[in-house]
Amino acid sequence: MRLFVYIIIFFSFFDLFTQLPIMSPYANKLGATPFITGLVVGMYSFANTIGNIISGFLTDKKGPYYVLLFGLFTTSVALFLYHLVTEPIGLLFIRFIHGLVAGFIVPASFTFSANQTASEKRGKGVALSGAFVGLAAIVGPAMSGIIASKKSEVFVLSITACVMLMLSILSIFLLRSITIRRQTTIPKSTPTISIRHFFQEAGLVKAFAGAFFLMFSQGVLAYMLPLKILHLGFDTKTSGLLLSTFGFVAILVFIMPTNRIFDLVKPVKTLAFGMSLMGISMLLLGQTEILLFMYIWMGLYGVGFAFLFPSINSLLIDSTHSSNRGKAYGYFYAFFSVGVVAGSSVTGYLELTANDGFFLTGIILLIISGLSILINKK
Repeated sequence: MRLFVYIIIFFSFFDLFTQLPIMSPYANKLGATPFITGLVVGMYSFANTIGNIISGFLTDKKGPYYVLLFGLFTTSVALFLYHLVTEPIGLLFIRFIHGLVAGFIVPASFTFSANQTASEKRGKGVALSGAFVGLAAIVGPAMSGIIASKKSEVFVLSITACVMLMLSILSIFLLRSITIRRQTTIPKSTPTISIRHFFQEAGLVKAFAGAFFLMFSQGVLAYMLPLKILHLGFDTKTSGLLLSTFGFVAILVFIMPTNRIFDLVKPVKTLAFGMSLMGISMLLLGQTEILLFMYIWMGLYGVGFAFLFPSINSLLIDSTHSSNRGKAYGYFYAFFSVGVVAGSSVTGYLELTANDGFFLTGIILLIISGLSILINKK
């Protein structure tokens, strides 16, 4: 059953990544202005943040099964609604609905996975889930771009809609028995945790900060790397290959026997190590104009990503109980969504060059890495 949950995690991120190369062209085809196009792209993340938080609260109250089922089914409906769009404002409205209901899936699925994984294997478990996220990051944009060029953007979204509908049906048969068994084993009286507590628990704060700055760097990469590649005289395919490089390297670290390190070493240490590697790679990317070296630095970034992602998930699991883990994952993935927007927005607002954007991000990651160790020692 855990494999099935990993498949759900894969397709929830697949849904996100398939949108990246097609949403701006789709908005342009509908006659959207540059401002509306920007809103169309950003509206999904905005609504997704709201959905993540609501999902977290509902997961703790109703259990992850019902929230997951609702998220999968309504996301499939939202994806089919793109067929009805005829103007930019309508697209903006559908983007909000899509982002909102899709936000229910990830916190519920990760909570489901965490609750079914033995505590002594939680590091390996989140590493495997990270591998599925990385795989979605590689397959999603490539498949989306190819199919959209031959068919249409709406056709791509319809494929994802059919998959989500199929997963929602399969969930009824594959996950319901686990949910019933879990409800009979969990104590009736579990402590209620306030929202304030989540931001006072050191482990959770580090997990939230790690999630935010991980995706902050992703936002900078998505924004700045294609610009730098074009400036160096290469095409957009090269930037895609560079991004795929980090994804492939991350997956290798996730699935190799080395993933046992996440159960043997304290997550705070692997967090600091991973974020440091990411920070160093960003600094090197800003100083390099030789393509071969850029591939090496992106591989280094992938190793850092592979250490950071399981670490922040492990911190969250260790700092929560199954009765409040859904809420924690809701905030966690809300920080994910906000981080992507913040990364591209801050560097864009400051009007930084690609090299300056990489330098700033690298310094920020190294500072946060150092603070995570210093705060842990106090």
